[in-house]
Amino acid sequence: MATLMNRRQWLKTGALAAAGAAVGRDLPALARHAPTARRAFDGPIRLHSNENPFGPSAAARQAMQAAFDAGCRYPSGFYGALEALIAEREGLTAEHVVLGGGSHEVLRMAGMAYGLDGGEVLTAYPTYEGMENYAASVGAYVHRVPLDDAFLVDLDAMDRRTTQAVKLVFLCNPNNPTGTMLPGEQVRAFCEAVSRRAVVLVDEAYHEYVTDPAYASMTDLVRRGHNVIVSRTFSKIFGLAGLRVGYGLARPDLAERLRRFRGGSSVNVLGLRAAAASYRDADFVAFSRARNAEARAFATTLLEDRGHRCLPSHTNFVFFHLRRDVRAFAEQMRQQGILVGRPFPPFLDWCRLSLGTMDEMRAFAAAFEAVMTQP
Repeated sequence: MATLMNRRQWLKTGALAAAGAAVGRDLPALARHAPTARRAFDGPIRLHSNENPFGPSAAARQAMQAAFDAGCRYPSGFYGALEALIAEREGLTAEHVVLGGGSHEVLRMAGMAYGLDGGEVLTAYPTYEGMENYAASVGAYVHRVPLDDAFLVDLDAMDRRTTQAVKLVFLCNPNNPTGTMLPGEQVRAFCEAVSRRAVVLVDEAYHEYVTDPAYASMTDLVRRGHNVIVSRTFSKIFGLAGLRVGYGLARPDLAERLRRFRGGSSVNVLGLRAAAASYRDADFVAFSRARNAEARAFATTLLEDRGHRCLPSHTNFVFFHLRRDVRAFAEQMRQQGILVGRPFPPFLDWCRLSLGTMDEMRAFAAAFEAVMTQP
């Protein structure tokens, strides 16, 4: 077995350089648009929550500073500007846009709106649990459909399981925790068919990270008036996870139903202004996407060199076959100063690794080597 030093040198100079050449080519030009990456607080390196380590952007920081004087005002009066900005880009009206405290609150609204009084909801398994947890908490019956053998959401099985009793169908694309993506034409056909029987909620939290030309957003179905809700967030590529801003896109009557379950102060003034600035900042999005691809190439090369299968990722994390209990591994990595993803049953020997800065990924490589060579 190669020594740690030899392996790290190889990763820096050999296969990693080849893997990262394409994504690294544009980084110098983009770097001027981003803030300097910094540790937000002392403590372990956070590779467990799918955060953007480079945000908030410089534009978002300036917008927050400019909004300080409005901190004495309730936020509802400030919703309109962000709603109008999103609606214009998506070819919708402001009545189609539902703001929330991250997309998590949009999922909560949907879970409550369609899960109350024993409503039935349908979801893939495993996937992001926000919607189903809220639905279950208000008495909904949750149907779970396992992923297929390729770790993809099984659209055919979900279609078959959507009876007239099901009120809401949840689809995360790309999926969390697997990072896998379904082609847009397949998702669109599924949504068009299933939305005749139930409302379909498509979670596009990682939308801005996807570069595969086969991918497509389902916002066109919203424009065409289908029973489809699309959820997005400013927590991922825009780097605003701590400010809690997300949004849903839906036909106005569906949007109004969701708003009935929105918290009274779920979004704050600084978050609204930062989100608007970030939404306009195409250079920061491109920078974050390129840096993420660089870190993903590094992580995938490292893990596959050690014989760990990595699922193709279209997100800011990698789901890999650890081949040991992830719960024990997570504790060992925590002792090394690295936090990795929580268990995702039934794949308890797989690990979700969020992507950080290159310094953080190199620290992960060293800790991973130390942990995996322990008896």
